[in-house]
Amino acid sequence: MATYGSDQLAALADPSRRAIVEALRAGPRAVGELAADLPISRPAVSQHLKVLKEAGLVADRAEGTKRLYRLEPDGIAAVRAYLDRMWSDALRSFAEHAEATETAEPTEEEQS
Repeated sequence: MATYGSDQLAALADPSRRAIVEALRAGPRAVGELAADLPISRPAVSQHLKVLKEAGLVADRAEGTKRLYRLEPDGIAAVRAYLDRMWSDALRSFAEHAEATETAEPTEEEQS
């Protein structure tokens, strides 16, 4: 897992991988089930799942002759924590800028 969630964000940059993650929100699914609901082939779904698994966003387990994929809570939590930090930093920066602007003396142009 890379610093600041970069592996996870890179994995989620692809719309097909985001669609797979969204589909897995409902619970574990096999590759064939995922492929049936997506406009991509079963081998493509497998490749996308490999990327998501390497990024720590999904995990798999064998069940009979198939593999079931599910969301990996720790990986999803890492993405959320990264976005929360970014949001908090952006809000803090905005508040500091607003306070500085509010307390700054108006320029001659602003007074006109």
